[in-house]
Amino acid sequence: MEEKEDFLGTAPVGKLLLKLALPTVTAQIINMLYNIVDRIYIGHIPNVGSLALTGVGVCMPLIMIVSAFAALVSNGGAPRASIAMGQGNREYAEKILGNCFSLQVLVSIVLTFIMLQWNDVFLMLFGASENTIEYATSYMNIYAYGTIFVQLTLGMNAFITAQGFTAVSMISVAIGALTNILLDPLLIFKYNMGVRGAALATIISQSLSCIWVMIFLLGKKTKIRLRRENIGIKPAIVLPCLALGLSMFVMQASESVIAVCFNASLLRYGGDIAVGAMTILISVMQFATLPLQGFGQGSQPILSYNFGARKPDRVKKTFKLLLLLDISYATLLWALVMIAPQMFIALFTSQEELIEFARNPLRIYLAVLCLFSIQMACQMAFTSLGNAKASIMVAVMRKFILLVPLIYIMPALLPNHKTMAVYLAEPIADLCSVIFTVVLFSFQFKKSLDSICGEEPNSGICRANS
Repeated sequence: MEEKEDFLGTAPVGKLLLKLALPTVTAQIINMLYNIVDRIYIGHIPNVGSLALTGVGVCMPLIMIVSAFAALVSNGGAPRASIAMGQGNREYAEKILGNCFSLQVLVSIVLTFIMLQWNDVFLMLFGASENTIEYATSYMNIYAYGTIFVQLTLGMNAFITAQGFTAVSMISVAIGALTNILLDPLLIFKYNMGVRGAALATIISQSLSCIWVMIFLLGKKTKIRLRRENIGIKPAIVLPCLALGLSMFVMQASESVIAVCFNASLLRYGGDIAVGAMTILISVMQFATLPLQGFGQGSQPILSYNFGARKPDRVKKTFKLLLLLDISYATLLWALVMIAPQMFIALFTSQEELIEFARNPLRIYLAVLCLFSIQMACQMAFTSLGNAKASIMVAVMRKFILLVPLIYIMPALLPNHKTMAVYLAEPIADLCSVIFTVVLFSFQFKKSLDSICGEEPNSGICRANS
């Protein structure tokens, strides 16, 4: 029984990573459908599809913020729970789970109130125009009520993955995604609810996923259980989790800031069609980043558990395999985008003008995707090993130091191609960020491994696991 409990620390790394990563990648692919299926259906609403798609695209910054707060708590709490389990401290892991649950409920209440009060103000700031604000507010006025389901589903599901139950976490995503796919055409087209139907389908689907997640964490099969005595918010427990989750929060919340900057600049230089193209570009980017996140989530329990159990060789092997998987997938998708961009664009719109307009921007936007996968792997390793500072540095460098300024600098450098110059900011920022990340990682990863070997790099622990 003990050997079965310790499978994260004893099973062959290659087989273990595939076993854990396949369900998490499948979950992210399903989640990808979950995220884009609304936009696919909305983009094909007769007569108003392109405007409705642009309106819902403007909602993305607010939706990203909701997801970012879930990541702030869970992406810090789940790895710390895994490390505690690797150290044999299951009681503390359960305290982390309970505190993170309470914090996410509190955050959900605050976010729901803010969105219901001021979402129209935010949407205008985020790039909505007089032509698209109607669709944006119709979507967000309903979506806001499902905030607590989104928070708990995303947040608590991370704790299921952190225990190695990736198949269970995949099912929780599949329940919501499949429900959403079934409800969307009914509510959008049959009952003629339009974008409101898409939002309603989303919150119903998320509520079902939330129920599944909570039943599992309260049940007998979970290794760490959500217990009443651990439900509370103790600073000594939640603050280290928030510190570690801050990098993922910055990554996801900054997507909101980036979307605002992109939409404002594109609306100025290219109008509604340029903003609509950006919605498609972000959606295609999810084809890349969500499976990459799936590989990372599959590796996280192995990296964190073995780091806590002081097994550096297994940590190194896991990271090398993660890096190989990320680069292979990203390179394949990059090649498809470069060869046939219209294949991806046509999923979201049937408007020929928008399909033709978005071809070159899509190629530009994803120009260095194959290299960006390296940063994704390194950042997941930073988070899994509890290196909050390095993870935050990488996130801040790419988004705020590089990308935001470039969105405004590039049109000035290319005054005859201002719209395309805005899109060009993304690959330039990605390339510079990857170089920075690789240099930082080469020092920090070795430092982390040395820290679990003791003061002497060739201590007995390291020799035993080498």
